[in-house]
Amino acid sequence: MEIGKVPNDILNKTVLGKLNNKRSEVILRPRVGEDCCAVDFDNYTCVLSNDPVTGAINEVGRIAVHVSCNDVAACGAEPLGLLVTILAPPGTYDADIETIMTQLSETADSLNVDIMGGHTEITTSVTRFVIVTTAIGKVPKNKLVTSSGAKEGDSIILTKTAGMEGTAIIAHDKEKILSEKFGEEFVNRAKAFIENISVVKEGIIAGRFGVNAMHDVTEGGVLGALWEVAEASGKGLVTYYESIPVAHETEKICRLYSIDPLRLISSGCMVITCSDGEGLVKELESNGIKATIIGRITGEKEKILYKGNKAAIIEQPGPDELFKV
Repeated sequence: MEIGKVPNDILNKTVLGKLNNKRSEVILRPRVGEDCCAVDFDNYTCVLSNDPVTGAINEVGRIAVHVSCNDVAACGAEPLGLLVTILAPPGTYDADIETIMTQLSETADSLNVDIMGGHTEITTSVTRFVIVTTAIGKVPKNKLVTSSGAKEGDSIILTKTAGMEGTAIIAHDKEKILSEKFGEEFVNRAKAFIENISVVKEGIIAGRFGVNAMHDVTEGGVLGALWEVAEASGKGLVTYYESIPVAHETEKICRLYSIDPLRLISSGCMVITCSDGEGLVKELESNGIKATIIGRITGEKEKILYKGNKAAIIEQPGPDELFKV
């Protein structure tokens, strides 16, 4: 298999197909397109999500907090705690672990999230740091939002711009090359995208507004997230290339490395579907969050991207474009 997420058909057969459902308290179970599970605790629902960070070198601690908390927020839940596993390669220095823990702690503090426990290990099984986080959150029982709730006719809203996380990772990890090509100021702007990869704020706002589906955009980029929402919901979609916002820095970096910004890892973006798209955009933007209507959910099975007058089928997500860099 290729580097990246296991393909969905194999995931269904070899992983999800081996699971047995036994507990009635578990009200959201694993499936393609769903990043969280949920457990019924009377008046509240407990939402949990687990994520590794494998594609980044710098800022790995900061990214690790955001990716799992973003998943929880995409259910409309407030993240409140984290479990953290740190796997470090031989030759790691105390200072390396301290740097990552500082990133983890400062980022968790910024979200009012506690790091509640975890595990730290030096192992020959990895050649660079691998950080795995499990986020725990809560949401009122009747306010849980899933990836699979999209309805025909819903507007599709994207927050912020495509490829944000990938842009920041490449800018940090390829700083010297990019500085020589585009200048230090450009690279600093691209690196600063890391400051905006949380979707906790928009997740909570959208959950309170009332939406049908939410999905944070990670590996596979915007097109991958759109495919997953439609697939999980048993629906189709139409989206428009020209409507999907891409930052100038992302465009230039993607052109340099011949990668697709719409297939680039994009923590910081949220795909949301709801019946009142214009109302949600207004609500988000009044809270300082850029939001754009990029398409609609259809009753057909096809997932279509229009680029000019040409239509193309959106295929299920493959390996993220980041792994090509």
